[in-house]
Amino acid sequence: MSAGKNAAEQSVTERIVYVRAQDGLKLGLRLYGEWHAERLPLLCLPGLSRNSLDFDKLARFFASHRETPRTVAALDFRGRGLSAADPHWRNYHPMVEAADVMAVTTALGMERAIVVGTSRGGLVAMVLAALRPKLLAGVVLNDIGPKIEGTGLARIKNYLGRMRAPRSWAEAEEMVRQINGRTFTEVSDEDWKAFTEAMFVERDGKLSPYFDPNLLKTVHNLDLEDAIPTLWPQFASLRSVPVLSVRGANSDLLSPAVVDEMARLHPAMERLTVSGQGHAPLLRDAPTLNRLAAFARRCDEHSPAV
Repeated sequence: MSAGKNAAEQSVTERIVYVRAQDGLKLGLRLYGEWHAERLPLLCLPGLSRNSLDFDKLARFFASHRETPRTVAALDFRGRGLSAADPHWRNYHPMVEAADVMAVTTALGMERAIVVGTSRGGLVAMVLAALRPKLLAGVVLNDIGPKIEGTGLARIKNYLGRMRAPRSWAEAEEMVRQINGRTFTEVSDEDWKAFTEAMFVERDGKLSPYFDPNLLKTVHNLDLEDAIPTLWPQFASLRSVPVLSVRGANSDLLSPAVVDEMARLHPAMERLTVSGQGHAPLLRDAPTLNRLAAFARRCDEHSPAV
């Protein structure tokens, strides 16, 4: 179970920053904490329909850490959260999103970072391993791997396709609990509230999902009868980089067999299974955050490949 924000976390400075993508689209991100040159920053990349608010607890934990505070940047992919909608919905694609990450890190002067990628964000991290390997000082793959299970994809396609605008925050939270309650059995009321508040946005007194509705076209076009593409070569590009695989014990998107194969290909990879959570772990509970902090310290000490 996660606890509420402590005084140190509440005092963390949060700034909203906007950067232009390579095609001129406006991208938004949240920057937490002060710059610490002796420690690597964290760069957080969210899931398919999710956004930077998913990392608020994690970001405040790291930015206010008593022993090793560090800067955290949480990006909103185009069409999600603070970032502008793309008029061309086919640009909602991991290759374009990887290019957006490179544009953002260049604008921020962020030469190396520990990337925390949840689901879609982890896919983008693997693409970055092939496109800009020197950016990656370490990678946390949160409930994602080179191979995705069709069962989990079908579930995501189903619930996103049926998502409607709730009439109140109470109704929104009930909707989120109904969708996820079967696999998230060990989370607190505060976690459910934060999960919900990151999923919807209130405008003119009305709630709506916090992403461009055209994003759903990429989901509708998924043909689950076709073979699902894999990213094994991109994952192999991470062999010289510290990697932590986080898996929800109840996940239907990342199988234990895939994690085993990842560990075979990357023998130094660390593994963490989060009990009582599905796809994707919220990264809010103390044991998980402490494990991520230990991994980040390992990344600080790791010498980059020449």
